[in-house]
Amino acid sequence: MTTELRRLRNYINGEFRDATDGRTIDVVNPATGEVFATSPLSGQADVDAAMDAAAAAFPAWRDTTPAERQKVLLKIADAFEERAEELIAAEVENTGKPIALTASEEIPPMVDQIRFFAGAARMLEGRSAGEYMEGMTSIIRREPVGVCAQVAPWNYPMMMAVWKFAPALAAGNTVVLKPSDTTPASTVLMAEIIGAIVPKGVFNVICGDRETGRAMVEHPTPAMASITGSVRAGMQVAESAAKDVKRVHLELGGKAPVVVFEDTDIAKAVEDISVAGFFNAGQDCTAATRVLVHESIHDEFVAQLAKAATDTKTGLPDDEDVLFGPLNNANQLKQVSGFIERLPAHAKVEAGGHRVGDKGYFYAPTVVSGLKQDDEIIQNEVFGPVITVQSFRDEEQALEYANGVEFALASSVWTKDHARAMRMSKTLDFGCVWINTHIPLVAEMPHGGFKKSGYGKDLSAYGFDDYTRIKHVMTSLG
Repeated sequence: MTTELRRLRNYINGEFRDATDGRTIDVVNPATGEVFATSPLSGQADVDAAMDAAAAAFPAWRDTTPAERQKVLLKIADAFEERAEELIAAEVENTGKPIALTASEEIPPMVDQIRFFAGAARMLEGRSAGEYMEGMTSIIRREPVGVCAQVAPWNYPMMMAVWKFAPALAAGNTVVLKPSDTTPASTVLMAEIIGAIVPKGVFNVICGDRETGRAMVEHPTPAMASITGSVRAGMQVAESAAKDVKRVHLELGGKAPVVVFEDTDIAKAVEDISVAGFFNAGQDCTAATRVLVHESIHDEFVAQLAKAATDTKTGLPDDEDVLFGPLNNANQLKQVSGFIERLPAHAKVEAGGHRVGDKGYFYAPTVVSGLKQDDEIIQNEVFGPVITVQSFRDEEQALEYANGVEFALASSVWTKDHARAMRMSKTLDFGCVWINTHIPLVAEMPHGGFKKSGYGKDLSAYGFDDYTRIKHVMTSLG
C-alpha cells in the first residue's frame, strides 16, 4: 500500500498555486529519512508573480495606520495560538524536533514576538520638528522600504519566519518569503493562517531551492533582501543585491565562545552550557559549542561536560525525555560526521562522536577536547550537537581565543568577578554577550552579529528600524 504524499503549494496573491512549470521537490522527515510531501520548485515565473502581487499590494498596506497594522498582527498572534497544535505538527514532521519542546520553547516566543512588533508598529519615533535654518522647518518621516524578499533557514523554520515577516509587516512593507527547500511545511501552513487575515498580496510564500532564492534577490522589485543562512549564502545575496543597490539584512553563521573562568560554579555552568550547546541538535548559530576553560579547572570541567553529554538523549519527536531530535538533512549529517572524522591527532573525543541508529539523521551529543586555535573544528561552524573545549591560562589569552574566529554573533562569560565580566563584555567582539548564562532571547533586545556573522538586527526596536527608511522634509515658513 502506497501512502499519498502531501502536496505543499506556493501562496501568491491570496491563493495557493503549484509552480508554473509543475516542478517539485521531495520533502523528507529527518526523524525517519522518508519523504512525506512534495513542495514546488519555483522558477522565474513564480517569483515574478509573487513580486507583482507584493508590489500591487504595497501602496494600500503602506497607507494603513499603525493602529490598523497592529490589529492585524495581534490577530495573527491569536490565530497562531489557536492553531498551535497544527503548527507544531507541521514543524515536527518537517524537522524531527521533540513535540514537547517545540510546544514549550517555540510557540510562546513566536507569539510574543509578533505581539511585540504589533506594539512597535505604533512607536515610530524620530527627532522633533524644528527650525535648523532660519525660516525653514524640518521634520523626519519614517517610512516602509517597500517589497521585502526574505529567505528563512531550516533550523527554526517557524520562528525565523516570524523574525522575518513580523517587523516587515508592522512597518508597512509587503513580503515574499521563501522557506528552506528542506523545511517548507510549517511556512506554508503559516501562509494559510496569515492569508485569512491580511489583504491579498501583502504576504506571499514561494517554495524552492537556492536558485529560487537567487531569483528573488536579483529581481528588480524588492527594495530589501533579508536572509538568515550560511556565510556563503549571505555573501552571494550581498553581491547580487549590490547590482541594483538593494538594502540587505544578513543574519549568518556563528561560532559562539563560552569563556569559563576558574571561579565559576562548575556544576551549574556544565548543566547550562550542555543544554545551550546541544539544544536543537546544536543547529543554532548562537549555540554554546566553543567552550574556553581556565586551565586550573579544565580537566574537571571536561569530565563533567562529557558525563552531561552521555546523559543527554536524542530521539524521536514523541519521546518526552529527549533534549533534541535529528540533524535536519542527510547533507548536514555528512557535514557533522566529517568534522569528527577529520579531527587532528591531538584532539580527543570525550563523548559521542558517532551517528545514532541507522534510520533518520540522529547524531550523539559530542564533546571534543585537546584542540588548538587553528583547528578546523574551532574555526568553522559545525552546526551540530558538538561542543569543543580549549584551555586558556589568563584573561588575555581567553580574549585572544574568543575573538580569533571570523564569526561574531554571540558569546558568553562565566565568572563571579563583576569587573572581569564587564571587561570581557566590552572587549568581546560579538553582537551579544551573555554573563553566567547562554542563549536566552527576548523580543525587546536585538539579535545580530558583526564580521562574517552579518549585519542588521532581528527582534527589538532596532530590528523594526531596519525595515524602515528615513526621509527629511523641509518646508519654508515664508
